Amino acid sequence: MSSPISNRYEFLYFFDCENGNPNGDPDSGNAPRIDPEDMHGLVSDVAMKRRIRNYVQIANGNQMPNAIFMEQACNLNGKIMQAQDANPADEKRNKGKDAVDAKRGWMCDNFYDVRTFGAVMSTGPNAGQVRGPVQLSFARSLDPILPMDISITRMAVAEDVKGAKNAEDYVKWESEQDEDKLRTMGRKALIPYGLYVAKGFVSAHLAQRDGFTHGTGFSEDDLRLLWEALLNMYDHDRSASKGVMSCRKLVVFKHVGTDSNPDQRRRQAMLGCAPAQNLLDLGRVVEVERKVPSDGQAFTPRRFSDYEIIVRSDRLPAGVELLEDFAALA
Repeated sequence: MSSPISNRYEFLYFFDCENGNPNGDPDSGNAPRIDPEDMHGLVSDVAMKRRIRNYVQIANGNQMPNAIFMEQACNLNGKIMQAQDANPADEKRNKGKDAVDAKRGWMCDNFYDVRTFGAVMSTGPNAGQVRGPVQLSFARSLDPILPMDISITRMAVAEDVKGAKNAEDYVKWESEQDEDKLRTMGRKALIPYGLYVAKGFVSAHLAQRDGFTHGTGFSEDDLRLLWEALLNMYDHDRSASKGVMSCRKLVVFKHVGTDSNPDQRRRQAMLGCAPAQNLLDLGRVVEVERKVPSDGQAFTPRRFSDYEIIVRSDRLPAGVELLEDFAALA
């Protein structure tokens, strides 16, 4: 595994959803999440982290050191117990700080999402907790969205036939029903279109393992895998409910420092050379323009080509670089 990262990063992540539900709200009948004050769409950080985890899992076969701790439908305590089994000690040491630190380190070494996002690992066998160097904000649509609740016809039913003991009983029951009773109505929630932007943060300090922090060891290889996941994760998350979701642009800012002294420059690269808002607020370095139709009439965006995302590299603060490899997707 490569060494922990030594630079601070921020990034803007643009993605869109066409005729789908990018993130349903369970408290609202799984309707698309919205800000009720201005009707802009929302996608939770948890939903995006789930897709990153899913991509890393399929890309690496869920094998250590890039296994996934927060898997779907699993008991997390079983994985924490693996850390305890890998760090045997006498009963007294198993309850001490050194033992917890050893188990925490083992979890960081072997689970990608623990190294990346952190985790609470004291829910049974105690491996402590760790704050991850990578954090994401809620994504927000650039324009208001229109959640729609559409009726659909299901051309079959899933009736629990009382007294049915085998398949022949179900066939007999079907033959006795009217055709209309063998279909039903359903609902489907979606938005016609929305372009979303999320803000991301990568802390070099929370990646270090030293006497001041319980860093995760998040490495340069881990960072490359994060960019890879963000660029490709929606291509491996297709479903009827999600419609067509696509990554449209990933803009990455890397803090490199300005000082001529190498030690001071490394310190600047870790601490950062500009406040995050000076890089991430739209209209500063990155602008989004809505294309105006030739007739000048107002319109509602319905595709990515209705927008133009412009990166003003000449506005970058001193000591900050733009990673061009991630600036745009073909």
